[in-house]
Amino acid sequence: MFWVLVLLSFIVLLGDGMISEGASRPRYVDVGAIFSLGTLHGEVTNIAMKAAEDDVNSDPLFLGGSKLRIMTYDAKRNGFLTIMGALQFMETDAVAIIGPQTSIMAHVLSHLANELSVPMLSFTALDPSLSALQFPFFVQTAPSDLFLMRAIAEMISYYGWSEVVALYNDDDNSRNGITALGDELEGRRCKISYKAVLPLDVVITSPREIIDELVKIQGMESRVIIVNTFPRTGGMIFEEAQKLGMMEKGYVWIATTWLTSLLDSVNPLPSKNAESFRGVLTLRIHTPNSRKKKDFVARWNKLSNGTVGLNVYGLYAYDTVWIIARAVKTLLDSGANISFSSDPKLTTMTGGGSLNLGALSIFDQGSQFLDYIVNTNMTGLTGQIQFLPDRSMIQPSYDIINVVDDGFRQIGYWSNHSGLSIIPPESLYNKPSNRSSSNQHLNNVTWPGGTSVTPRGWVFPNNGRRLRIGVPDRASFKEFVSRVDGSNKVQGYAIDVFEAAVKLISYPVPHEFVLFGDGLKNPNFNEFVNNVTTGLFDAVVGDIAIVTKRTRIVDFTQPYIESGLVVVAPVTKLNDTPWAFLRPFTPPMWAVTAAFFLIVGSVIWILEHRINDEFRGPPRKQIVTILWFTFSTMFFSHRENTVSTLGRAVLLIWLFVVLIITSSYTASLTSILTVQQLNSPIRGVDTLISSSGRVGFQVGSYAENYMIDELNIARSRLVPLGSPKEYAAALLNGTVAAIVDERPYVDLFLSDFCGFAIRGQEFTRSGWGFAFPRDSPLAIDMSTAILGLSETGQLQKIHDKWLSRSNCSNLNGSESDEDSEQLKLRSFWGLFLVCGIACFIALFIYFFRIVRDFWRHSKPEEETTVPSPESSRSKTLQTFLAYFDEKEEETKRRLKRKRNDDLSLRPSRPV
Repeated sequence: MFWVLVLLSFIVLLGDGMISEGASRPRYVDVGAIFSLGTLHGEVTNIAMKAAEDDVNSDPLFLGGSKLRIMTYDAKRNGFLTIMGALQFMETDAVAIIGPQTSIMAHVLSHLANELSVPMLSFTALDPSLSALQFPFFVQTAPSDLFLMRAIAEMISYYGWSEVVALYNDDDNSRNGITALGDELEGRRCKISYKAVLPLDVVITSPREIIDELVKIQGMESRVIIVNTFPRTGGMIFEEAQKLGMMEKGYVWIATTWLTSLLDSVNPLPSKNAESFRGVLTLRIHTPNSRKKKDFVARWNKLSNGTVGLNVYGLYAYDTVWIIARAVKTLLDSGANISFSSDPKLTTMTGGGSLNLGALSIFDQGSQFLDYIVNTNMTGLTGQIQFLPDRSMIQPSYDIINVVDDGFRQIGYWSNHSGLSIIPPESLYNKPSNRSSSNQHLNNVTWPGGTSVTPRGWVFPNNGRRLRIGVPDRASFKEFVSRVDGSNKVQGYAIDVFEAAVKLISYPVPHEFVLFGDGLKNPNFNEFVNNVTTGLFDAVVGDIAIVTKRTRIVDFTQPYIESGLVVVAPVTKLNDTPWAFLRPFTPPMWAVTAAFFLIVGSVIWILEHRINDEFRGPPRKQIVTILWFTFSTMFFSHRENTVSTLGRAVLLIWLFVVLIITSSYTASLTSILTVQQLNSPIRGVDTLISSSGRVGFQVGSYAENYMIDELNIARSRLVPLGSPKEYAAALLNGTVAAIVDERPYVDLFLSDFCGFAIRGQEFTRSGWGFAFPRDSPLAIDMSTAILGLSETGQLQKIHDKWLSRSNCSNLNGSESDEDSEQLKLRSFWGLFLVCGIACFIALFIYFFRIVRDFWRHSKPEEETTVPSPESSRSKTLQTFLAYFDEKEEETKRRLKRKRNDDLSLRPSRPV
């Protein structure tokens, strides 16, 4: 409050103000209005407020006999006069103040409003920082510029621009609006690359300051310029920009709502101004079409006498008067008196002389009146008027305007509900909010220079400096990038890809290559990439792996080659052996298969021994028969027709098992004989981790940190190696058991050095790309160019030029792990289980039948002496075994003879 009181010391108040007392319905309810009437906004606002005052008072019953009186004070664009006007209204007991016109004065006068409980309503001071928490008696009756900046940020994101330049006056409204824009852009991975600050609108007397800033902008990278200013300064900016050639093709200009106010109120514009605005995008607060709005527009020429056109702020001025009038009506209808009282804080202060601070009165019903204002719910010229709990206007939206040759045309809308659309926002409010990128639309735009092609939004800075492209000065694997014969020229696979991609970009990219490293050892690539963030390089090109740590600090292009870490180790060939045919099966598989041959043969022998002559005879013959029968089943499927039903069932199941096993064996053997089988104790990254052998890595590669951090391999196990020759020597002499490196390096190593191979699969997936600063638009264009190289086949041609060679019978890429080709028992145990169950069931059925027949037909002969139990069991077992070994036909003949003998011995029946 101290600085406010200092301002008060300049004012000598002449006496106490008059306080309305006694009457419950005052004759007049005074409302102050503070505007600079000589400005465009002030002129339009004054006419609209007077029209609203007349409309309110045209119905004597609306305020119950009272009349609303708007007392306008011309601040003449002077801050001191603005403060005087506010104090004057607070001395004369105004219930509210409309204004001030600028956010600078709103910040000052809101303290007075808070102290004296006098609501201040403004539709032009829309600074986002004018918070209802800090200034509860200040009410913005139009959408805050926070939403304006959100709309601009979404437009920038929609067109794919990543950097903009902000040009604005150094006042609270313009400055805080740009701050809000920066916050909104940051959430969309965009940014303000440069802030061009101009003096206050009221103090600019010549275009010198404007020209200086425009010249700076002209030499910068970004071509998207946001102009947040006032009509007077804005007109000067575009006039000078046209003279400097900045309204030509390639530039993007977005003006805030000041331009639409100018276009609406000064129509037609002078030809000089109209030409300078051509191609500019601007915004206007959206007001839905309605009968009420149409009627007011029709009245405007009569109200203004044709001196000025109606703009959107005239509509908000009219509605603001009605907001106050309705609040006054509600206050009076509640039975409250409009009264004012002295502020104890001021009456006890003495300032010397004739200063009379006690003349400033507190509005006793100010808090109640404020509540009625913020609880307004009405339909005005601007549409639905309602305040949210944070005091922001409901459903903020904007028209998006494109200035063209014959005036301007609307290309779409923005609303806080649905974003960018070509449909009026009020038709979308009843639908769910959809802010997806596919749902954002604007009509075609005529850009500066008359083009309809969306500008790229940036160029290389016009400062004569070439891009400094960092290149690693490699000591090995120079096929990827290397210094040419000790000069500063570079060559290699990565260089050719970069140059080919640059040729596909539609604009020149002046650049020079700068070597990084001493050429004696490979540089550390993390340090190499980090130099982009420090500004040492504008980009880095080379064999740079795209890994997470690096993507946090730079932007990579599309990968131009696939990469990933692999394990390479010494190997020996396994094909050169006469016993290669045994390798399709593992030893357990061979053992179980052989066992089942014997088991199935034994089952068939048991089932067929008593009924089939082929399974009878001397033991040697029967063994040969068993083996031959089960083995020949593999090749002669008709053999099952020579056996019994149970035997046929077992053989069919066994045949099914054999067919599957033999087909798998054949496929595996074919693979083994056609693909080189390589043997090594290192089978992949898993065996590497579990072993205790030392592991080599390339100097400067990220493989070292990856093995330590991700694979938990002890640093003491790691051995740095600098070249392919060191790789081969270390692997052959046992210094390392294996080497972990990126696939392109390993492929190049294996093309020159034989006896090594990749073991297992790639255990990381990544690629190589070129690194640029974060949010660099060149990274996007280079990615598109690399995709173009890939689609046309040029990328493959460059690859073949530098990397396609082989001096070995290629083990790499055609090697096959023996374990992966072998057929293991666990893959077939189900088949063997089925076969075993079939054999068991067949045997069970067979033994059940034979035991049953034995007890039915082999009754023991009656003996005269009763044998002992031991001899009885022994004889029974011998008899059963003899019965089991006896051919079934002989058993039947013997039983038949026995029955005939029994019949012949039976005595004949007497006649």
